[in-house]
Amino acid sequence: MPESVRVEIRERVLAGGSWAVVAASCEVSRSTVARVIRESGGMPPRVRQMRESRSMRPVVRCRSERWLSVAEREEIRAGLVAGLSLAAIARGLRRPTSTVSREVARNGGRIDYVAWVAERRAGELCRRPKPAKLAIQGELREFVIAGLQQRWSPRQIAARLRDEFPDRAEMRVSHETIYQSLFIQARGQFRKELTAYLRSGRSKRQPRPEPDSIPRRRIVGMISISQRPAEADDRAVPGHWEGDLIMGAYNRSAIVTLVERSTRYVLLARLEGRHDAATTCAALTATIGRLPGQLRRSLTWDQGTEMADHANFTIATDVAVYFCDPHSPWQRGSNENTNGLLRQYFPKGTDLSPFSQRRLDDVAHELNGRPRQTLAWKTPTEKLNELVATTT
Repeated sequence: MPESVRVEIRERVLAGGSWAVVAASCEVSRSTVARVIRESGGMPPRVRQMRESRSMRPVVRCRSERWLSVAEREEIRAGLVAGLSLAAIARGLRRPTSTVSREVARNGGRIDYVAWVAERRAGELCRRPKPAKLAIQGELREFVIAGLQQRWSPRQIAARLRDEFPDRAEMRVSHETIYQSLFIQARGQFRKELTAYLRSGRSKRQPRPEPDSIPRRRIVGMISISQRPAEADDRAVPGHWEGDLIMGAYNRSAIVTLVERSTRYVLLARLEGRHDAATTCAALTATIGRLPGQLRRSLTWDQGTEMADHANFTIATDVAVYFCDPHSPWQRGSNENTNGLLRQYFPKGTDLSPFSQRRLDDVAHELNGRPRQTLAWKTPTEKLNELVATTT
């Protein structure tokens, strides 16, 4: 595409034209307009232009009115010298207090704030385009790639960076920056293959679908989740589990998933061939039966008929089973979240029957070694060991 066409596209978009109108005017497709804007780093900078010899030439950059001006920064400095509060200074400028607070904090604080230094720094920071943080080869980029290859989420990676490098500001990156580096391939920060390590496996964001409403048959002798002990609700005591099945291709194979509510510790059990009530009960009994007594208190399940033999399971393990309300997956949210993580290893539409119990144990071990935000970025294994030590 000629550079003159690219410039025309950017100028027409800057002038306020919609992508459809610009595409028609420049005789290109709408996707071409989107690509040109994306490759230029988004919307072009706002400029004041001067007409000279039939051409439009950018002369001076115009700063948005949302930004603090030089005069406003001088008023902030004068207010600080006079001992005014940040709120009082903000009222005088008719700006939010948070705007003034951030301006002062990032430019030396109340004592060292200098207006012209703050203005120069703001001008340097607003220059575009900037090199993307993860486009630069270095330790930060390698850490992020290694975390993705371990199937850590971008949020887990960002939190782990803060924990492992508390005194190194250059080893900071937000989870949103990681997502953008993965999803916006035109920026070239990461190989497209790395998106496969995300839980969703998607190469772009998609809206969440509405939850399915599947009618289920009633199970005899169900005990409602409303009767579950209070200690299970507040997650203070380990041993209360949430369970479910993840289904394979055409619902012909399944895996039992168990998550401990306090620690998010995961157990997986292979089902031999069928996933009816008898087979599921046998697999659950064998898995729960290997746990120590202090980790066998209750099990919460949805109203799937695979738990129709819950009474036999309770007799064999002395673990009470509580059932969620219909169409209420949030009542066993830890298990729902874990099932989503497991889809990284067992994508939907996969035949689950070839996976051995050893392979399932390896997957559970990897999940139990991931830092979790809800555990203050400890791993489920670390949290389980900590809680068991305090309850024995």
